Amino acid sequence: MPAGRRSCDAVAIGVVYDAPVAAARLELRLASLSDWIKIFDPRDWTVFVPTAAAIDQGSTVRIDLDVDGWMVALRGTVVGLRDDPPGVVVAVSGAERDKINYLNGYVRGGLINLREKRRLPIRLAVTYGAVDGPATTFTKDLNEEGVFLFTDKPLPEASQVHMLLTLPGRPQPLSLVGKVSHTIIAQDDEPPGMGIVFELDDAARDQLAEIVRELEDQLHAGMLPIGVTE
Repeated sequence: MPAGRRSCDAVAIGVVYDAPVAAARLELRLASLSDWIKIFDPRDWTVFVPTAAAIDQGSTVRIDLDVDGWMVALRGTVVGLRDDPPGVVVAVSGAERDKINYLNGYVRGGLINLREKRRLPIRLAVTYGAVDGPATTFTKDLNEEGVFLFTDKPLPEASQVHMLLTLPGRPQPLSLVGKVSHTIIAQDDEPPGMGIVFELDDAARDQLAEIVRELEDQLHAGMLPIGVTE
């Protein structure tokens, strides 16, 4: 691992095993936002997790991370072991990089002043009109301008899409319309899916902006249901 990683007040509060994927599950709580900068190395996208648990190099792990009350799950592979302090160095999966980018901006304060550019890395159920009829999937991220949906069969670019977005704590889904701006296929290095730019009238856009603000507040407060931040 790269030299010079600083110590911090990070605490690993447990390790269990995630049976469906046979992954060690580490719970990591950071005492302050600045501690994230101390344990994350942007040169190789690794995270140091202090733990006394016996975890082999090459193991798949899930990190349940609590950063000043913001809860997020990160998956990766153990690429190094440390003795002083004891712990593991985890290379974060490429699929988790949107979460890392959001967290880096959140910690440094950039997203507070540039709210319109943030993309919330949250997983919400969506039903949309696919070629073969209604399809159900999940969001990768969301903001006032658009959304990215996971799918192995993305629609052609410029296709118009009607979506019903399920929101935590709301009995009715949110109806949204947009246009496919870009696609990622299964042969690419990233998870397949499609980016969609919303096409909304002023009233619908104002409603969505308020919902996104509420989701961000809940995200930072750790109040979103389990699964939404995975």
